[in-house]
Amino acid sequence: LQAPLYFGLVVVQGVYVYKFFNELWTLILRCVSGRADETYVMLAVLKLVDVVMIANLLIMVIVGGYETFVSRIDLQGHRDQPEWLSHVNPNVLKVKLATAIVGISSVHLLQMFVDVHHTEHHDLLWGTVIHMAFIVSAAILAYMSGPMAARSEHAHPPREHAPADQNALADQHAHHRGGPDPA
Repeated sequence: LQAPLYFGLVVVQGVYVYKFFNELWTLILRCVSGRADETYVMLAVLKLVDVVMIANLLIMVIVGGYETFVSRIDLQGHRDQPEWLSHVNPNVLKVKLATAIVGISSVHLLQMFVDVHHTEHHDLLWGTVIHMAFIVSAAILAYMSGPMAARSEHAHPPREHAPADQNALADQHAHHRGGPDPA
């Protein structure tokens, strides 16, 4: 039941690709026609950065969520495997999403300050307050994920030291109990 939701987000990703190129084309046309001042260019670039950051957020949700809640994506050892995918879990995903939201909020706030002459003062105040709330939330999530990760590692030790097959595991248990070697 989860898989179609992630495929729906892939469609949304396509919408953001369209939006990015639409914004880029508008920027190019206004620059070529001489109707773009420095403030317009800066705001347009920030809009493009915003679209890319939201698209990155979507990728994290799509790939990380699918990997965590639907099925493993076999990219182990592939040169295009995202670094964070090898240790993705719900806690890591939450922190990554929270920091991505802080980044997106930062771009929105910067847009407001760049266009400060056309932005209401109460909008600036609320934008700043909301941004600070995102920062505090991300910091709390990051702080809380540390103890949660430590408990998870303690409950489930890393597999790199695990025996390769069941016979080796049986040998280890027999040896630790002081029993005879099955060989």
